[in-house]
Amino acid sequence: MELLDFDISNTVLETLGIKVTTWTKEKVVATMPVLPRTYQPMGIMHGGVSVVLAETVASCGSYLFIEPPRQQAVGLEINANHIRSTREGVITAVGIPVHVGRRTLVWDIRITDEANRLICISRCTMAIVENAGESGSKE
Repeated sequence: MELLDFDISNTVLETLGIKVTTWTKEKVVATMPVLPRTYQPMGIMHGGVSVVLAETVASCGSYLFIEPPRQQAVGLEINANHIRSTREGVITAVGIPVHVGRRTLVWDIRITDEANRLICISRCTMAIVENAGESGSKE
């Protein structure tokens, strides 16, 4: 399956304008415009938007390590350190897997602005789970 095979209509990716530009087992890169719809009330990008972008990168990358449709990767834990605020431009998230196990993956995600200034550092742990009805069990 290719990244373009995913339908992102009516998803948070479409809503926020997230575009995945690199999709490999070694690195996932995504961009997103910073627009008023991403702001918190003080007129800067909401920190939660950084978390959405980071988990999107980790989720996309984790898909490359699983066996669909038998398995799926879901967020288990995420943390984020917000280093710098931003209110305009395009931000870029680069995710690198730091652990690839049978049941979990851990991703390091760095989000930067157009001047390559660090906006956010995130670590996201993804769980690999069996899809209902696909595990072979007779539940």
